[in-house]
Amino acid sequence: QVQLVESGGGLVQPGGSLRLSCAASALTFRWYAMNWYRQAPGKERELVAAITRAGGSTNYADSVKGRFTISRDNAKNTVYLQMNSLKPEDTAMYYCNARFQEYDYWGQGTQVTVSS
Repeated sequence: QVQLVESGGGLVQPGGSLRLSCAASALTFRWYAMNWYRQAPGKERELVAAITRAGGSTNYADSVKGRFTISRDNAKNTVYLQMNSLKPEDTAMYYCNARFQEYDYWGQGTQVTVSS
């Protein structure tokens, strides 16, 4: 059974940093493009960052460019999201997503709250 388990969320002050991790199991991780999405209360889920299978290409939402960095370690079946200069508007549930052809898997999410 495929599992994506996010960790690293929490409460942080504006301007602070967090590093999210997503550990995948029961899938051939290197085949999958990996994505981070977020959803704030009352808002639609949005794509935050994406990384290709080998990690050679990344893409970011305009709202996080220059502040967030997505990376992956295929040997550890893990994808990361380094989040710097956090803002209150970054507050949301963050979800890990693995996608390959018709296969589409989601984690349970990790809460990020940016508040003073």
